[in-house]
Amino acid sequence: MEQFQIPILPYCAPCGFTRPISPHLAPQLFAIFAFATCGTYSGEFRLSVECVNKSESDLNIEVEFGYPFRLHQVYFDVPACKGTEVEKVFLIGDYSSSAEFFVTIAVFAFLYSLAATVVYLFMENKYRENNKGPMIDFVVTAVFAFMWLVSSCAWAKGLSDVKLATDPDNVIEGLDVCKKEGNTCKELKEPVISGLNTSVVRPFPSQPEPLGGAGAPRRGQAPAPFPAP
Repeated sequence: MEQFQIPILPYCAPCGFTRPISPHLAPQLFAIFAFATCGTYSGEFRLSVECVNKSESDLNIEVEFGYPFRLHQVYFDVPACKGTEVEKVFLIGDYSSSAEFFVTIAVFAFLYSLAATVVYLFMENKYRENNKGPMIDFVVTAVFAFMWLVSSCAWAKGLSDVKLATDPDNVIEGLDVCKKEGNTCKELKEPVISGLNTSVVRPFPSQPEPLGGAGAPRRGQAPAPFPAP
């Protein structure tokens, strides 16, 4: 009985956008990981409002926010420094469209990567039949490359706006109670946004990648060695 073996050749030097194992794939994998940090993000910042009458103060106001960054729905209570009266304050902005678009492209890219891996490993003959596989791979890759560029640019702008909207200093400037003489408002904690920064640090490949099977070895042909970095 013939022993079952997984074809290693297409796995070591596959083709297209989603080459499963390759030093050149690192930027793409890093970017997909960065997308995931956006979709699971949750953060908070804290501030204090000290009224002239100390008993009316609130020295620990926590404001939590997260994906998909519909900040205009996030609110918190601040003392009005008028007895027990409090004011409900909303953050500014809705950045869900760019964030969700960014994450959606990541999900489809990941699913395509899984599907392409299966094809490369178990259906290589079908992939190369009549050259249809490489052509389809080329078209899908081109679409992903374009959508990747658009979504990354949109989210980079959205992230910049999120940072401004959740900066405690900017929030304090918009509080009426902080503008009254004698009241003191302070920032206690800034939001930790290192995960969000990761999502836009390196969204694109650092060098051009072969598309649609270009550069992939034929059956029986040894893959070309990877160029020196």
